[in-house]
Amino acid sequence: MKESDLRFFENLLDIRKEQIQNNINNALKDMQELQKTDASDEADHASISSDRLTKHAINKQQAEELKEIEYAKNKIKEGRYGICEMCEESISVQRLKVKPHAKYCIVCREIIEKQN
Repeated sequence: MKESDLRFFENLLDIRKEQIQNNINNALKDMQELQKTDASDEADHASISSDRLTKHAINKQQAEELKEIEYAKNKIKEGRYGICEMCEESISVQRLKVKPHAKYCIVCREIIEKQN
């Protein structure tokens, strides 16, 4: 992969990382506000509890994506970025544009999904 392509993808990863960090920070602020909310009946308690669970699940998923982004950035530094971890073939640029932290090419990703 060309150096200019690597810089492009590193920039994409940085932008996504910043978006996720902002999302997590905003969700934490929202959860703190929910804790301050005075729930007057069972429906309010249920709604607040549901909101907390939803935000927690989203935060967990985004925290995992942050790890994947850091992993991808390390692969750029090590010269292994854009190589499928299963078949060791190049991951298509189109796939990396959609998911710059992809570990697998499309074919191998489908195999993994079928196994799960």
